[in-house]
Amino acid sequence: MQNLTLLDGQKFQITIKRLCHQLIEAHNDFSDSVIIGIQPRGIYLAQRVASELKAILPEASILQGNLDITFFRDDFRRREAPLLPNTTKIDFIIEGKKVILVDDVLWTGRTIRSAMDAMLAFGRPAKVELLVLVDRLYSRDLPIEPDYCGIQVDTINSQRVIVSWNETDKADQVVLLSEK
Repeated sequence: MQNLTLLDGQKFQITIKRLCHQLIEAHNDFSDSVIIGIQPRGIYLAQRVASELKAILPEASILQGNLDITFFRDDFRRREAPLLPNTTKIDFIIEGKKVILVDDVLWTGRTIRSAMDAMLAFGRPAKVELLVLVDRLYSRDLPIEPDYCGIQVDTINSQRVIVSWNETDKADQVVLLSEK
């Protein structure tokens, strides 16, 4: 396999800061907005975004939660081994709020569809937006596009996009893996 590093180091951090500034332009003080990270890997980006927003807007109250979509996926019964769910931690109601769904990679759109289904258990939002670190272009199964995007990558189905987080992988980077 060939590895191509798409994002790392300072560029990784700058990309997150840019996304935060775009959110501030659209959501002002976040009084009507919430950030929800999709388990398992979107939670790291959501936590980073919420932390950065709190640093930029210390007076703002930024609500951030984590959403497990395991049993809302359309393929969860097709797996060989039983799936182990992650933890949902949303200690607020999203009724009438602007929800910013956060995931690390947007590929087919099926994860986002599942997240939208799972999210409705916490109320009906006024609006749903999508923030992703990586948008894999030209590979959607569903017509879903991000509102906020760190980087866009042209990929084919045989390639993989791996996002590593300092919290779990000891490095912040995005790598494109290609078969030789």
